[in-house]
Amino acid sequence: MATTPAELKYTASHEWIRVETDGTLTIGVTDHAQEALGDVVFLELPDAGRRVEAGEAIAVIESVKAASDIYAPVAGEVIESNQAAVDAPESINADAYANWLFRIRPDDAGLGKVIDAAAYEALVANT
Repeated sequence: MATTPAELKYTASHEWIRVETDGTLTIGVTDHAQEALGDVVFLELPDAGRRVEAGEAIAVIESVKAASDIYAPVAGEVIESNQAAVDAPESINADAYANWLFRIRPDDAGLGKVIDAAAYEALVANT
């Protein structure tokens, strides 16, 4: 059964977002997404310094079943990607919330079209 931590925000495209104390955003894929994908075997993450638009496909996650895009939840600048996750993509299957993918410094404080844990659980219950 997938978990959905209440302190995080979520997107309809199955990314989780944690707002850090400095206003940056840490982003990963949800437990539901990693369960649906199966064994993750490859990650392609954005480079630091890349400018992104909200909704832009900026990363790729591949499993033994499929490849899927990962989207930027907000406009901003990528400030870091998680090289440890790239080196060990199976870590996403072990704990999707401990193994973030990239961090963004958003252009503004708004989070755009994100939803809370209860709304995300309702969304995935209907899929």
